[in-house]
Amino acid sequence: MDMKNSSVISEFILLGLTSSWRLAICFFILFLLAYAAIMGGNILIVITVSFDAHLHSTPMYFLLGNLSFLDMCISTITTPKMVTDFLRENKAISLWGCMAQMFFLHFLGGSEMTLLIVMAVDRYVAICRPLHYTAIMNRRVLLGSVLLSWAVGFVHTMSQMVFMATLPFCGPNVVDNIFCDLPLVIKLACTETYVLELLVIADSGLLSFICFVLLLVSYTVILVTVRRQSSGGLSKALSTLSAHITVVTLFFGPCIFIYAWPFRSFSVDKFLSVFYSVITPLL
Repeated sequence: MDMKNSSVISEFILLGLTSSWRLAICFFILFLLAYAAIMGGNILIVITVSFDAHLHSTPMYFLLGNLSFLDMCISTITTPKMVTDFLRENKAISLWGCMAQMFFLHFLGGSEMTLLIVMAVDRYVAICRPLHYTAIMNRRVLLGSVLLSWAVGFVHTMSQMVFMATLPFCGPNVVDNIFCDLPLVIKLACTETYVLELLVIADSGLLSFICFVLLLVSYTVILVTVRRQSSGGLSKALSTLSAHITVVTLFFGPCIFIYAWPFRSFSVDKFLSVFYSVITPLL
């Protein structure tokens, strides 16, 4: 495959969240504080888990530390650029900067999807198979699961970006979002992209939907199992799973909405993008 990109344009223009200067200043302060909280909170989690021997050897906290690291990376790909753009007249990003943003966003997003499934399995074993928990969720399984999540993320992004990198772009170059995203950038290509559009729907939209359904089913199985065993244990299980369910819903909900029918533009798309790039890492 010839990987040389034959584009005429060299940059894309991001429209961002608003064209109002007053709102831009408000958003700048709000998202700057949010990003500081994301980095501070998640770095604290990673350091605490890494240097506390008890937490580092506990599967739930080991996976939580990896999730926090992914959240920091996902937010760093999009939020600093979005924050600085609030103060700029020209919100431009280079062609290959846009490609890099999409590559790492889907790489880390696919890894986080897989890791959330691993965390659901961990909760299932801890609640439904407590006597076998340490034997099943041993160190080898945990390390293998984390490596698998990174491998899935890499395959997920490469299966799309290997085609994106060869698309020609000759104008227009305006992206109506806070960062470069596959559906919006594909629409700007000056060539037929029907097959690639179907690939994005199958790879990102269908994958997000299937993972979300599997996670909801796993949580339902856990709650039903606990309720059968002990009525008092149900409230404890709910308190344990409530944070997981909240994060999963806020992460997968916008992804499904954006990628399940990605080539129909909705005015709320850019605001939904904020959920999985800022709100979920903040939580």
